[in-house]
Amino acid sequence: MQVDLAQLEYLLPRLTRMWTHLSRIRGGIGLRGPGETQLETDRRAIRRKISTLKRRLEEVADHRANQRQGRRALPSAALVGYTNAGKSSVLRALSGTEVFVEDRLFATLDPLTREVDVGEHYRVRVTDTVGFIRKLPHHLVASFRATLEEAREADLLLHVIDAATLGWEEQAEVVEGVLSEMGFEEGRQRVVHVFNKADLLPDPAAFLAQVRERYPHAVLTTASIGAVDELRTVLRASAQALRPVARIHVPVADGRLLAELHRDAEVLSQEQEDGVVIVHARVEARTLGRLRRDGVVVEIPG
Repeated sequence: MQVDLAQLEYLLPRLTRMWTHLSRIRGGIGLRGPGETQLETDRRAIRRKISTLKRRLEEVADHRANQRQGRRALPSAALVGYTNAGKSSVLRALSGTEVFVEDRLFATLDPLTREVDVGEHYRVRVTDTVGFIRKLPHHLVASFRATLEEAREADLLLHVIDAATLGWEEQAEVVEGVLSEMGFEEGRQRVVHVFNKADLLPDPAAFLAQVRERYPHAVLTTASIGAVDELRTVLRASAQALRPVARIHVPVADGRLLAELHRDAEVLSQEQEDGVVIVHARVEARTLGRLRRDGVVVEIPG
């Protein structure tokens, strides 16, 4: 649907030249030629199709929003980047599952999500998204909104960059520009720059030292051979920050809070002492802040 919409939006303003051979034929005084009549008919049909596709894509976005609400609470990361930078290869290396990978533009058009084990009993939900290209038309940006909604909702953006491509700086700027057009607010999500295809660099260590002058937290990977350990460490640190393990003191009589923790947090264990239930759980940082404001005793070990 996204591709069809992009093609129709591209075609609509270019219809005129398709019927110039008929426009020379006139239908008489005060009448339009067959070229003009056919042009109007085609425009109406295309506008009707565009309207239908936009409505269906809105329904898809609503359906996916409901799916996201139904997923169990996990930290999430979205892979974004220039087309053919290796986002799908990164997801395959992280998850260890089969992901479609091909050396061509727009190999990924539909978001694909996998749960990734990042160590120390932490898991992160990672989503692959459509790649961007230089001078991406506004109508094409709008067409792929349904795909990019997954990136908008993610806790962390992994900006994958092809380190072996000349002019990667320009490609990175293209991605940042498109994200800005899509309404991604700078600073709302943490962005980690992942430089992929390190095996094609003559001196990976020197390259990483250079790019860290611009991106202090940059990571170097070779996803094609599964060399993503540093990226896995970054994801684990992010998961620990987003969902720290806490000791929460809950009065025995407060069944509502106990039920909330079991529903919204990952309860590791619980024990009762002197009329208080001490719950050990991984809880979202914002939830811990709310509990503290409500007067609940919260301890973060270590």
